[in-house]
Amino acid sequence: MPRGSRILRDSALTLMVSLLISCSDINPLATPPEELLQVGSAPAESDLDKELRGLLQKHGAPGGVNYFRLPKSHQLGRIPQDPENQLTPAKVELGRLLYHETALGVNTVRPEGRETYACASCHFAQAGFMANLPQGIAEGGSGFGLAGEGRVALPQYDSDPHAPDVQPIRTPAVLNGAYQECMLWNGQFGGVGPNLGTEDRWTPGSPKESNHLGMHGLETQAHAGLAVHRMEDIAASRVASHPEYQRRFAKAFPGTANPVNRLNAALAIAAFERTLLATEAPFQRWLRGQHRAMSDQEKRGAILFFAKAECVGCHTGPALNSMTFFALGMKDIDGSWDPSRVNLDPTDGSVPEEVRLGRGGFTGRTDDHYTFKTPQLYNLVDSPFYGHGGSFATLREVVEYKNVAVPENPLVPPGQLAPEFRPLGLSAAEIDDLVSFLENALRDPDLMRYVPGALPSENCTPVNDPQGRNDLGCEPLMQGYP
Repeated sequence: MPRGSRILRDSALTLMVSLLISCSDINPLATPPEELLQVGSAPAESDLDKELRGLLQKHGAPGGVNYFRLPKSHQLGRIPQDPENQLTPAKVELGRLLYHETALGVNTVRPEGRETYACASCHFAQAGFMANLPQGIAEGGSGFGLAGEGRVALPQYDSDPHAPDVQPIRTPAVLNGAYQECMLWNGQFGGVGPNLGTEDRWTPGSPKESNHLGMHGLETQAHAGLAVHRMEDIAASRVASHPEYQRRFAKAFPGTANPVNRLNAALAIAAFERTLLATEAPFQRWLRGQHRAMSDQEKRGAILFFAKAECVGCHTGPALNSMTFFALGMKDIDGSWDPSRVNLDPTDGSVPEEVRLGRGGFTGRTDDHYTFKTPQLYNLVDSPFYGHGGSFATLREVVEYKNVAVPENPLVPPGQLAPEFRPLGLSAAEIDDLVSFLENALRDPDLMRYVPGALPSENCTPVNDPQGRNDLGCEPLMQGYP
């Protein structure tokens, strides 16, 4: 099917979905249709089910078991949102396109980077909306492989200032980001909540200046990220002149004289990101009453998660995360132990001190030194690099590390380590069960449902460089671009 026809088809489908969403969201507390179908048909609870349910009721009080449930992506009224960025179907659909739109990549440091990257280049569905690399590569990257693992930095970007767009810390997940009030490992993005009182750190001219918008983390990060990742000049991109985008911006932001601008693009992208929810993971299906969605081993692992392993003390709520920061003594992304890392100090391969200090590098508070935010836990197996420095290759390694509680980073003073970082006493069989829960029960197998079938620009996504297009089996229809 020609791409133009696909866009028209997608537009029609979007209109139909929007009408259905408008009707279903009139009463956001109403019982979802799929639950109505399950009434009276669910299998009887096993002893494992009953034990797990009891633990969830204990830790989820007063919401009980439902405290851990994610809303469906179309249930906009149930998704946490910024009061300044109310979710609408039109805004979410515009954001879905912009998030994947490589035509936004126009503020490049080298000509070969133009229109080759997007937000999705470092946070894509195939890798659980992470990068499937320790460091995602936007501009200056080449290739994709099967699921992002094949992306490398182009040699043309080896020397500063023509450096590839790579960050000195592991790419965090965007999945379930609606449950993070402030974003990034150090929580620096978001002019609300934990960041109130840090206004002196919102340095003019830096990405943190976007906190002065007074918005939540996803909105702030999207606004700052468009500049950090060389996509801020919306007016200079083909997006600004494209009739389809002009129509979508006008619909998403009605009553605005010139709706196609960086702030509105950021708000739309953040709106879409709030709908990226791992609702089809077996644990979420179990929470909806499908008791056979998890195996017995996964249920035993879940019981450990919410009891003996003490994971729920930090990883809680629908996304199994929290706005807490802990020093667990994990390594940084550091060339001294992994020479493949890029964009680090050329003299010794180290990360900047501000990055090494984590939350403390942002707040300047000594008590925050070496602490990093508690991440969400869904689809981690899709991008096998764990810890803020990507120093673990499997979830088993992470569980074993926390089980023995011996820090791996000698730069972290023992006095800074979190009291929660202590031996757990898990047996080998218990580790097997807990890892099964983390790897299998917390993995949504169909995140590709969030990816548009085609872009108005007709570019490839999530990357659009020559090698990336070849790996993806995609060729853009537009001529004259690299």
